[in-house]
Amino acid sequence: MKLTVLSFDNGGPIPADFAMGVPTESGEATFGPNRSPHLQWSDEPAGTQSFALICTDTDAPSRRDDANQPGRTVPYDLPRADFYHWVLVDIPADVHELPAGCDCEGVTPRGKEVGKTPYGIRGINSYTSWFAGDDSMEGDYGGYDGPFPPWNDERVHHYHFTLYALDTNSLRLQGKFDGADALLAMRDHVLDTAEWVGTYAIYAEALP
Repeated sequence: MKLTVLSFDNGGPIPADFAMGVPTESGEATFGPNRSPHLQWSDEPAGTQSFALICTDTDAPSRRDDANQPGRTVPYDLPRADFYHWVLVDIPADVHELPAGCDCEGVTPRGKEVGKTPYGIRGINSYTSWFAGDDSMEGDYGGYDGPFPPWNDERVHHYHFTLYALDTNSLRLQGKFDGADALLAMRDHVLDTAEWVGTYAIYAEALP
């Protein structure tokens, strides 16, 4: 199976157009265009009845103590954790493309709705927990929301867009399911996978 993200090169930087956070002149960050990227796929195996898509940042800080704090940095060697940016399941078997912007255009305070769309069922992404306790942003963040690593993180973040071909037309997930829930539900149903990776950083010294 082949997955292509037309919005950026495999292994290359993700353009700011598809990021939730972009740098400011002060060296900190503000909200960005936050468009969902353009994806296409093909050559799925026989017997595929649906697809699932998960985008995971594998370089998210395991602790938030230093994140976005002036005069401090998130150390490069800090242990890292997964942060889900897009959880979409029950993508119909006849869908082979997600046009740019179809699942997100701009930042929606308190998040977009979870549930059924014409191209699959949205779960929640990890901004749901990240913004918990923030009076202006707290909510359930459904669908795609792009990169917004801490603006003082020493590490470049890697965003893995993984497509799964499944032998079932539905994972029967409802409500506020997340990436971990989706991965558990698709266990024993995966016929094939394909992946595309993009990178992103805000902290100038982390950039190549």
